[in-house]
Amino acid sequence: MSLLNQTIKKIMPPDQRAIKFVKNKLSQTMTNPDGLGELQNILLRYVGITGQIKPEIPKKLTIITCADHGVAEMNVSAYPQETTAHMTRNYLVSKGAVANSMSNFCGSDMIVVDMGIKAPVDDIPGLIDHKIAPGTNNCAKGPAMTREQAIEAIETGIQLVNTYANKGYCCFLPGEMGIANTTSSAAIVACLCNLTPKQATGRGTNISDERLAIKIDVVKQALTVNKPDPTDGLDVMSKIGGFELACITGIILGAAANHCFVVLDGFNTGSAALVAQAICPEVTNYLMASHLAAEPAHNAILKKLNLSPYMDLKFRLGEATGSSIAVNILDCAIKTYHSVCQAALAEKDKLIKPNIPTTDFDTKMALLKQVRNITLPDEVAREKCRNRIDNLTKPIYSLGKLENIAENIAGITRQKKPTQVRKKILVITPQESCSVVQHRLTQAFASHANANYHFTSIPKNLMKPQTLSFSLLQGICYGSKINNIDVLGIACCENHPKEICGTFSLTIKQQLCNFDNSLRYSKRKFLSLEPNPYLCQIAFMAGIAIGATSKGILVLSDDIPSSIAIRYALLLAPTINPYIMFVCPDYLNLHITTGGGCICALGMKLIDASLQMLKDMKTFAEADVAIANDGPGAKIQTK
Repeated sequence: MSLLNQTIKKIMPPDQRAIKFVKNKLSQTMTNPDGLGELQNILLRYVGITGQIKPEIPKKLTIITCADHGVAEMNVSAYPQETTAHMTRNYLVSKGAVANSMSNFCGSDMIVVDMGIKAPVDDIPGLIDHKIAPGTNNCAKGPAMTREQAIEAIETGIQLVNTYANKGYCCFLPGEMGIANTTSSAAIVACLCNLTPKQATGRGTNISDERLAIKIDVVKQALTVNKPDPTDGLDVMSKIGGFELACITGIILGAAANHCFVVLDGFNTGSAALVAQAICPEVTNYLMASHLAAEPAHNAILKKLNLSPYMDLKFRLGEATGSSIAVNILDCAIKTYHSVCQAALAEKDKLIKPNIPTTDFDTKMALLKQVRNITLPDEVAREKCRNRIDNLTKPIYSLGKLENIAENIAGITRQKKPTQVRKKILVITPQESCSVVQHRLTQAFASHANANYHFTSIPKNLMKPQTLSFSLLQGICYGSKINNIDVLGIACCENHPKEICGTFSLTIKQQLCNFDNSLRYSKRKFLSLEPNPYLCQIAFMAGIAIGATSKGILVLSDDIPSSIAIRYALLLAPTINPYIMFVCPDYLNLHITTGGGCICALGMKLIDASLQMLKDMKTFAEADVAIANDGPGAKIQTK
């Protein structure tokens, strides 16, 4: 029996007993574990795959598979074919690619495999040689490879997983490098998702309109010439696939057989997963999605695999970028589970009663002047940071919102290449104590984000019926006194000491938002509302956001109340906009309703990922990699 068939026979359904155990444990500990949103689902999926009722942080391995495609001769990419070899060298010699920086970010080891690079690469140290052939044939003119070669490439992926699973790795992050591979992937997706070539084909390395038209036509030719059978995954891979994509298909099958976890990245790994699904449908239970890629057909892939993305960062890159961020979220879910379920609490009380000075007339005038004269982020630092990002070894703009975050941090810190920021989570509570579970949650998330945190009880004089303007000014005063940090997450607790989500959020949303989630009141009407404790807390939080941003601090939103408070802060003081970051849903799609800093902590990790990119990645000149010859990159990238 072949290795492929042996592997398929070993793939079994996830462990439902482990899932039930962990789910019950959460229910016994938290009043509403569903408030964790997708974090709970990610955790339970991982538990079912590994069978661990006491889940451990997974030992991770990033596998970058590299191969060339014969279809590259059809002019479908913005980069020359030798870029495949250049980037392979970059992974292992310069160590300045996205894959290097993101594996460092998520704590993953990394290997690079030659599945079929056309150019000579014998001198690259550490490259694992599994070359099937020096690139595939041109799939626009006939089959990309033989069926035997497809099986060999798939079995290579299985062998890699078998080897590293025996070394304790249980989480695999596949990525790929191969000029023109999005053309093969588009053909695979068109075949297996029943899409037209136009629906399945995107810009890949950010090609021009003219080259996109060529690429769509090439995908159409590949499908017409080869007529791949969508019921036969091996037929699809052999006719229109690539050696590096076939290896990833094998990695997915091998991981499922070893009860290991695979985090998919973007479009190319998704196409390989579709082939794995066609070979063995059960493998989808061993997959976790990461992000929604910029390629237009990626959503169709995820729908076919029955997976949901956890973020939309506009990535168009396939070097385990999104998967590295997603697996970091998994780590956070595991840490949180152990934190809320532990028997004792390390610190019993971090409540701090704020020392808010009285706001006399002169103080009010000084604060209002400070807000009106807010200093904008440094445009020179932003521009220098953007120039470096554009020339890092990747397709232009391919890191989407991560690039925007890095550029914004550069402007705020006034450094063209910032490498770290000082972070703090401020949890506002109307009570002088909070539930133990709430504190454990905040402690776990803050620790994961490497951020300081404290709970601040609102002074009782702010909770009495007064004008909202009074609460707002007190918040501005408090926020303006925050020092020695660059990033501040503003969060809140539930009023009821036994709750961690629900009551407060719903009440505030009903009072201050319309049915379509738009703000209900203008700034004048908001400040003239009849005050109650809920509204006073929102006004106080809005004031903190205004005060902190006036000091040049980036403010992150957290749960629904904090997001609403920050939105009203923007309404009252629009100039603070450059210093505001709404984490959900602008960046993450985790459907978390739990407060206490959980969401803003994950936003802080996105900032860390962007800074890791700046710290580790090399430019085209530094790594000696070919630059773009088409699309916007051709006008901007230099060497």
